[in-house]
Order: sequence, then structure tokens, then C-alpha cells
Amino acid sequence: MVSCIGCSSDHQKTNTKDEEEDPIQIGFSFDSFVIERWIRDRDAFVMTANQLGADVNVQVANGDVDTQISQIKYFIKKKMDVIVIVATDGDALKDVVKEARDAGIKIVSYDRLIQNAATDLYISFDNELVGEEMAQALMDELPDGGDIYVISGPDSDNNVEMIGQGFDKLLQKSNLSITYKKSCDNWNAELASDYVEEALREYPDVKGIMCGNDDLASEVFQVLSENRLAGKVCIVGQDADLSACQRIVEGTQTMTVFKQVENLAKAAAYLSVALGKGEDITDSSINQDYWVKETIDDGSQEIPYYKLDCIPVTKDNIDKVIIDSGFHTREDVYLNVQ
Repeated sequence: MVSCIGCSSDHQKTNTKDEEEDPIQIGFSFDSFVIERWIRDRDAFVMTANQLGADVNVQVANGDVDTQISQIKYFIKKKMDVIVIVATDGDALKDVVKEARDAGIKIVSYDRLIQNAATDLYISFDNELVGEEMAQALMDELPDGGDIYVISGPDSDNNVEMIGQGFDKLLQKSNLSITYKKSCDNWNAELASDYVEEALREYPDVKGIMCGNDDLASEVFQVLSENRLAGKVCIVGQDADLSACQRIVEGTQTMTVFKQVENLAKAAAYLSVALGKGEDITDSSINQDYWVKETIDDGSQEIPYYKLDCIPVTKDNIDKVIIDSGFHTREDVYLNVQ
């Protein structure tokens, strides 16, 4: 269990609560910290919420849905104002989320949509665009077409479906053909290794591989290396993990989708505090310069959907996008390049 609690009194409150009342209490339940980016999300969210005068209790479920349900029940018992959730299983949480909402607690689906739960906010990136960028990168690298694999995240993650929709839509305009497709339950990267090994036995003439994220791409790369195919087969992923950026400059990964997770976390913190204050976030003017407000059908009703843009990163723009922004240092990115 990880717990981060803090507050600051610098923020001038404009809510309906009395100034003398306790600060907004936010519970944040993460699926896991296995994926590199979640640490960045956590730190930026907690820092921003603290600056706004809120307390944040962060817990991690280590990929176990029952643990996450228990964490949410704990937050309900602690009478949190807002619960923010990176869902382990977006469908399995609907009952406990309803319990929290019945208790008057606001719920934020963070980056992964909790389905059929009528959460108060879903905030993520433009996931369909992520899929389109992945497809475009493969199409640019393989203009003559060829066979590709798709090694995606779990079917229980709604983002995977949205990314797949964007990917498939754009792929229809190409001569690329998906010959092998598998989903990695719980984003288990070890499964990606097994799948690629299986795919290479069945469909050895592969030209490119779409990986659901850079963590999966790392395992795919290892298998390709063992088969002397690293740098010969195009790999695309997302999240701009350091290892992926290193592979890009080394020439063994074609592209990653860079998502400014600090912006996502900061926006989510602002909006979570606003929800905790009882404000109408659909009319809010808080930092709207880097998100688009829409709605999305969660399976039960339309809910507010705030989405942020993403940037495809290749060897041509990695210095400007990744290094100049401070996301990774030049020394780290070019560590293995002489």
C-alpha cells in the first residue's frame, strides 16, 4: 500500500464550503505502478491538489480488482469528498462506484473509463487519435504494406477498444494486414513475450508490431532481439517510456505516442477539487487551454469527458518533444548511442 497525504493553505477557496471547514479530501486508487508513467501521474496530481489546499490519500491495487474494490470501500468509510480511480477492470468496479456515489462522493474515472457507473468525470487522452497515430507510423514506415501483429492491452480497458477503433479505421487505407492479434490481461508484459514468440512461429514474415504501450513493446523488442529481428521489424507503442525513447534513437523502435501526463494529472486535480467543492465542472473555466470538453456514453448514460491531445514521437522530433520539454534528459535518451 502506498499513501501520500498533504495539504497547502496557499489556494484561495471560492467554493460553497466555509473557509473554516476541513480541506477537500481526495482518495486516489491506482491500478498499479508497474507502468512507468503512473508515478508521474501520481506526483503531478498530488502536488497540484496540495497546492489547491486538498488532502490526497494515494493507494495502489497492484493489479488486483478485489484489492481496488476494498480500497474504494475504505475511501467510502473515510467519507472522502472525491475518489479518483485508475481502474484495474473498468466493468467490475461499477457496483462499488454506485455505493460511493450513493454516499454522496464524487467519482473521477482517470485515464480509463469505468463503464456503466455514471461517474462524474472521465478524463483521459484522445485515445482514438492514439490508435490513428500508431497506424499512421506503421503506414509511413511500410508504404508497400505487409503483415503486422497487434499486441494490445486487456479487453477490460475501454481505452484499448478506443485505440483499436482509431487504429483499424486508419489501417483500412493501407496495404497492411493484421495476421495475429492478442490482448494482454492486466497489461501483463510477460504475456507479450509469449504472444510474439507464438506469432513468429505461425506468421514469421512480419513487418510491424503495434504494441498497446511501451511496457509491452519492451518485451516484444526482447523477443525480436533473440530472433535477430530487432531493427528489422517496426515497433510502435505509447507513453514515451525512457526505454522506448532509447530504442527510437537506437533505431529499434519506430514511434511512441507521447502523452503529457503531467497536464492530465494537473487537469484532473483541478477538476477533482472543483467537484469536491460542489462546483459544476461543465461550466468551469479552470485551465481549459489544453483539453477538449465532450461527453461519452459509459454504457448507462452520457458523462462529462475531458480529453487531452497526444504527440507522435519519432527519431525526427524526439529532441524537441521529449528532451526540450524536460520529459527525459538527453543523457538518458542517448545513453546507448555513441
